[in-house]
Amino acid sequence: MRATVIHAPGDIRVEDAPEPKIVNPTDAIIRTVATCVCGSDLWPYRGLEPVGDPHPMGHEYVGIVEEVGSKVGNVKPGQFVVGSFATSDNTCANCQKGWQSSCLNREFMGTCQAEYVRIPNAHGTLVATDEHPSGELVPSLLAVSDVMGTGWYAALAAEVKPGSTAVVVGDGAVGLCGVIAAKEFGAERIIAMSRHESRQKLALEFGATDIVSERGEEGIARIKDLTGGIGADSVLECVGTSQSMSQALHSARPGGNVGFVGVPHEVAVDGQELFFSQVGLRGGPAPVRRFLPDLIDRVLSGHINPGKVFDLTLPLEQVAEGYKAMDERRAIKALLKP
Repeated sequence: MRATVIHAPGDIRVEDAPEPKIVNPTDAIIRTVATCVCGSDLWPYRGLEPVGDPHPMGHEYVGIVEEVGSKVGNVKPGQFVVGSFATSDNTCANCQKGWQSSCLNREFMGTCQAEYVRIPNAHGTLVATDEHPSGELVPSLLAVSDVMGTGWYAALAAEVKPGSTAVVVGDGAVGLCGVIAAKEFGAERIIAMSRHESRQKLALEFGATDIVSERGEEGIARIKDLTGGIGADSVLECVGTSQSMSQALHSARPGGNVGFVGVPHEVAVDGQELFFSQVGLRGGPAPVRRFLPDLIDRVLSGHINPGKVFDLTLPLEQVAEGYKAMDERRAIKALLKP
């Protein structure tokens, strides 16, 4: 099969690789219908995370089940399935509390930019649709496997409530999906922080009521201006840098909450500052599996359309261009067709 491999920063290739096989009885093999490049994939691509030895890439996927292990009873060959970037047995104590991304048997996916993928813990990770969806729905279902589920968790962690004011820090795919989530949670005012016209336009289409293009201290001051000098009830931090975290924390009102889902890079939170801010802080890898049934229903019913974050579609063989386009901010998110 063909699969994406990173060799060094900026060096992404599609190579021949062995087709995956069932290793454990809880595994499944899927043929990918669509996969994509994630903003977090850009960290090693940019050299901001060590690459090490050449290795496969990709953690977002939808596909058709080809084969299942002997202990997989929830899905069967031929079904269209959506999964998560973090696999889960969906039965352990953490899963039962709704924290599948901290499953005691968790494995993070990392081989999904390929024609075929082995899904560990398939019995607890994969959710099948009743029938094969139309091609128009595939991008949104793919978004549900990570960025929509992550944006949803950001809104949940930030405790967005009906009638509240929410700020979204970050205009990548997760941040834009966070706008969708904030609207679905009933926020009356949604302030999207974005400097890019095409992303601002999509944020407004998704439900943002205000756009703030300033960053840093100027961005914080603008948020305070828009909220009567107090700050927002909820802030969704969807980037993962020191600046974005600082911006998020200082944009929240006393008693407000920050949900942070951007993978942190060189982020440090001052304990004294957090203590006196009286701002709540929760985040981490999104328990996407908890939200899958609901989000799939919302997509299939046409209630939400997060697939609009994919503004570049390429064959898998051109994955390197997908990385390059996202790195240069010529694309929000690149969808790949094997």
